[in-house]
Amino acid sequence: MKIALFTNEFPPNIYGGAGVHIDFLSQELAKLGQIEVRCFGDQKVALENMNVVGITSSLTKMEDPNNAHIKMFHNLSKNVEMAQATPDTDIIHCHTWYSHLAGIFTRELLQVPLILTTHSLETHRPWKVEQLGNGYFLSRWIEQSAYKLADGIIAVSEQMKEDVIEAYGVAKEKVTVIHNGIDPEFYKPTFDNSLLEKYGIDPNIPFVLFVGRITRQKGISQLIAAAKHFNKNSQIVLCAGAPDTKEIELETEALIADLRKERDGVILISEMLPREKIKVLYSHARVFACPSLYEPFGIINLEAMACETPVVGSHVGGIPEIIVEGTTGYLVPLQSVSRTDFNPLNPEAFQKDFASKVNLLLDDEALATAMGKAGRIRVLQIFSWESIAKITFNYYQEVISKFKKEQA
Repeated sequence: MKIALFTNEFPPNIYGGAGVHIDFLSQELAKLGQIEVRCFGDQKVALENMNVVGITSSLTKMEDPNNAHIKMFHNLSKNVEMAQATPDTDIIHCHTWYSHLAGIFTRELLQVPLILTTHSLETHRPWKVEQLGNGYFLSRWIEQSAYKLADGIIAVSEQMKEDVIEAYGVAKEKVTVIHNGIDPEFYKPTFDNSLLEKYGIDPNIPFVLFVGRITRQKGISQLIAAAKHFNKNSQIVLCAGAPDTKEIELETEALIADLRKERDGVILISEMLPREKIKVLYSHARVFACPSLYEPFGIINLEAMACETPVVGSHVGGIPEIIVEGTTGYLVPLQSVSRTDFNPLNPEAFQKDFASKVNLLLDDEALATAMGKAGRIRVLQIFSWESIAKITFNYYQEVISKFKKEQA
């Protein structure tokens, strides 16, 4: 089988969960078929069963400070060239709206089925207006158009299946759930005190770890507020980079500065660290914090659990399908999120509840250790990439067979 994978992110250009997903999935799928990856960037890699071609459109060289939509035009241009650079294939598999337009073009040109993976939905992320301006409304239209045309849809969680059906009126039978996965041979307990010391983390004091982009949906502002209630004999390590906008970057820096006035042990690592270093941070952390306001799945929680670290996460999206309450960590009720300021409707209650769960693990090392070990067992049993790739490949076969029958 020839499989075309379209994506914005691909190694070494990874900044979010979708990039991690496509990285590991492509490696496992290459054991089952011939993979053609088309991505944003300048990559050019030819392996036995995988050919990677990065797309840098000529339009991306154009900079116009007076055009508020230049970034969106760059994206549209890359999609055209991504479609042009795709050879004959049996199926197209798109990841995130950034590549959906290329998926639409290629489906029609090659007359082969199109599959989308729902890493997130633009219609549920209105705060992206800050990042894209009115381009957000175009990204939402592109996504909606792709979902209406797609021949198969992979939801990364049961919640995402419900969301995509409700948001875009997709037929229920067109959507299947295939969870994100993890490489447990890579993500496993890995310790290195010198790395902690390099970033100013005291190996002898327990710490709470956050890993994620500086964006509204990841809830970093909620975590910073909650940290005011964390036990004083602890550290909070914020591994946070790739801000959506300069404004949210400055806003987050101000919140951290205020927190530092109230307590010691606040460490900001304002860069996206390579996963070799991230897994060391996961392993040393007493607890991993995932305060997301919107999270279709939450692959970072799997990474932490695979490193035997318990997780405190928001009860939102796909997170409850990962964390087992009271066994591998704790879930904190979110209620709902305001569409005007993108905060919980009762932020103080959420922050205090989040802090109380974190403090249970900060106070009880034996409990944290037991939950961490239970988390890794769960990852090994359910979330390996090898099994997920096989399920995905079988789904390709089903969609191709149905497509051919409909075309006959």
